[in-house]
Amino acid sequence: MPDRSDRSAPTHRRAAARVPRALRIVLPALLILVWLVAAGIGGPYFGRVDEVSSNDRTAYLPDSAEATQVQGLAEGFLGSDAIPAIVVVTSDEMLSADQLSALTEAARSLASVEGVVDDVSPPILSEDGLAVQVFVPIEADADIGSIVDELDAQLSADLPTGLTVHVTGPAGFSADLGAAFAGIDGLLLGVALAAVFVILVIVYRSLLLPLIVLSTSMFALCVALLTIWHLAAADLLLLSGQTQGILFILVIGAATDYSLLYVSRYRDELHHHNGRGAATVSALRGTVEPVLASGGTVIAGLLCLLLSDLKSNSTLGPVAAIGIVFAMLAALTFLPAVLYAAGRVAFWPRRPRYDPASGQNSSSAADNGLWGKIAAAVSRRPRPLWILTAVLLAVGCIGALQLDADGVPQSDLVLGASSARDGQVALGEHFPAGAGSPVEVIVAEEDLQATTDVLLADEGISSVSVVAADSPSGSATVSADGILAQAPPGTPAPAPTVLDGKVLVQGTLVDAPDSSAAEQTVRDLRAALDQEDFAEIVGGVTATSIDTNDASAHDRALIIPVVLVVILLILMLLLRSVLAPVLLVATTVLSFGTALGVAALVFNHVLDFPGADPAVPLFGFVFLVALGIDYNIFLMTRVREEALQHGAREGVVRGLAVTGGVITSAGLVLAATFAALAVIPILFLAQIAFIVAFGVLLDTFVVRTLLVPALALDFGRIIWWPSRLWRAEQR
Repeated sequence: MPDRSDRSAPTHRRAAARVPRALRIVLPALLILVWLVAAGIGGPYFGRVDEVSSNDRTAYLPDSAEATQVQGLAEGFLGSDAIPAIVVVTSDEMLSADQLSALTEAARSLASVEGVVDDVSPPILSEDGLAVQVFVPIEADADIGSIVDELDAQLSADLPTGLTVHVTGPAGFSADLGAAFAGIDGLLLGVALAAVFVILVIVYRSLLLPLIVLSTSMFALCVALLTIWHLAAADLLLLSGQTQGILFILVIGAATDYSLLYVSRYRDELHHHNGRGAATVSALRGTVEPVLASGGTVIAGLLCLLLSDLKSNSTLGPVAAIGIVFAMLAALTFLPAVLYAAGRVAFWPRRPRYDPASGQNSSSAADNGLWGKIAAAVSRRPRPLWILTAVLLAVGCIGALQLDADGVPQSDLVLGASSARDGQVALGEHFPAGAGSPVEVIVAEEDLQATTDVLLADEGISSVSVVAADSPSGSATVSADGILAQAPPGTPAPAPTVLDGKVLVQGTLVDAPDSSAAEQTVRDLRAALDQEDFAEIVGGVTATSIDTNDASAHDRALIIPVVLVVILLILMLLLRSVLAPVLLVATTVLSFGTALGVAALVFNHVLDFPGADPAVPLFGFVFLVALGIDYNIFLMTRVREEALQHGAREGVVRGLAVTGGVITSAGLVLAATFAALAVIPILFLAQIAFIVAFGVLLDTFVVRTLLVPALALDFGRIIWWPSRLWRAEQR
């Protein structure tokens, strides 16, 4: 049967000739202009993402979560939704009267800092006399990072020498997170683009072509960010630093991968067509289906995150999906237009020469250089090869059992130095570690006494207070044997604030609020209060972590099977087969399991990480399965195309030989872009960076190169059942 390029070239030349010359000039120019204008408008929004983003963990909990309900009601009791900063000042020696006087004056001055609520507490001296703590409420919508820095600087300047200042508590940790995410716009993008540029220069051995491909990725990102920013500003999407970082990497990686596929096809067509118009038409015809199928699969997988209870997961789905849409559009419109305008010059100094006989003289795919030889080697003994590869991957999956993905303390979210973490350690040495981040219980007024009894009976609670409007501090302490202690001594006990028949009780935790011991205390309290059948809800910082981890674990169990089913159905429609999609999904899942197993060993025994967020396996799965399937789509759509001309067996060999180079380049690019996430000192992003980068390389060099082709060769044409290809005679 004649090669497809024999028949298609004249057809495409005639098709190109029928297009008016003016349109062949105007359409590419118009496409380039539209993208230039859109990217020019979207570019400045890189510096404005913080205007529409939030790293508040409670904002991402479902409305039904107890912590969310408590936060919504607590403002009515406290009169403010301020975020507390806890200033801890320590000394190696007993604090003197002069030092305490200076501390008192310095604490008063903090109320003058813009963004600080007036209700700054006086210094509270520790029992050992070596430390004081000051509670500084900060307006929720203020620039918390800047205010925390100003508090630290002002206290360090005003206090006597020999005192150490730390700002911790919820505001301190929020400031640490903000500082860690500050490098997303500059450092992350710079590292990712530099890594991709180096790979593209090596692949193309050209300077102009890598710049064109990188421009395609950046234009896609600019327009995606422009769209997402306005949707977030309209409260239709939620953005966080974590989502922003993943968006940047995903768009750059995906747009570059799709561009690599088109460039490879366009270069081949320039060998078969003398005119760049015909080459462009032919290249687009061969690229549109795999790119749309690949992007559609990734989008479908990402949109499955909408099923998540946790908004940090559910909002990532549409945000990342929008990014993939613009990555596809840029690769299928802007890139072809620019390459059409540049022609063969884009490939300088290795310009492809017109050689219509180049695709006809090869009797075997083995003539296609290194990848032809690899394909021929795989075809010689496919069954032992795929069995051995599958067994090795399965062994690697065993390590996944060691992955501790039950959540990590908030103090461990930021890698490297952390003033808030140091402050929490100092706080725990001199005060109850949970001071400033209490358990908050909203309970019916008639159950107040019984509720305080339950809290005081728990060894994880050091003290209990009830919010009272008439108390000088806004709350009244509860004694071990009575409900409201007199505060100050000698005066009547203040009455608790009652709203709609409910009161707010606060319990100070003995342990750090982000510790596993504190979480167990909150779980025990919830169980004990439920057993008493009180109409109460329990919230606070610790409860927020518990509800977040529980929701994330629920999402993981629900979404992973849904993603598998959705991707399987898409592959069945694309490949017109049942068995081939099942095998492709199975190999991708096996690859994911191995990546997770190796990651667990590295996290536990090399990097000594404290654990992982429950969302790490979920995000790793969605990205690896959706993106890993991409390469199988690139391979198998080409295999199917070749098999229709040359038979099932030769189609596999030719498909691997022809796509080997471009898919390997795409895998290297995607691995490099995700690895760039590690430059942001956030534990979650560092773990996602390793899992996805390693998994993509594993999928590129092992699964797609050896396992999938060997399986396809061993199963033969039955892999295409029940399509027309399966029914055709064996060639």
